[in-house]
Amino acid sequence: MTYSSLSNCPVPTDQQPLNEYEELKSRWLFSDCTHNWYKFLRKMAGIWALCLVLAAPVTAASFSPYKQFGHFFLCSAAGASIGVILALVRLYLGWSYVRDRLFSSVIFYEESGWYDGQNWTKPEELLARDRLIVSYEIKPIIRRLQTTFAGLAALFFAGTIVWHLV
Repeated sequence: MTYSSLSNCPVPTDQQPLNEYEELKSRWLFSDCTHNWYKFLRKMAGIWALCLVLAAPVTAASFSPYKQFGHFFLCSAAGASIGVILALVRLYLGWSYVRDRLFSSVIFYEESGWYDGQNWTKPEELLARDRLIVSYEIKPIIRRLQTTFAGLAALFFAGTIVWHLV
């Protein structure tokens, strides 16, 4: 779904910040950030489980699941977390880009290619609307991603402590 910001706006429709936001909101992984915590964490757990299936055989080469199950599980879980971290970084970069485009009073756009970029200053009413979207829609998503990063860091720290105890 695309929305034209203004009829006299020189920015191509697909490069208008509001349309970039709507497109990002409708993408597969990015749309999960707009749902409640349960759906978001379920998606992250699914990514972790898929990566665990890939990490476990690699870990089994170093730690036998029968003799050293604690080390095997911790190493597999840490390896699987790399996929979650990569997904979170991608989400964070995508939402941050759209946040910056919406928050900025001047928009850079390309008319037909990389060689003919232009700047357009948003009118005050568009700037106010876009900043409201940032405040009420995107900042909570960014906070959720930051909280998830902090939770993963805490899990890595706890895993390190458990590793030394096992």
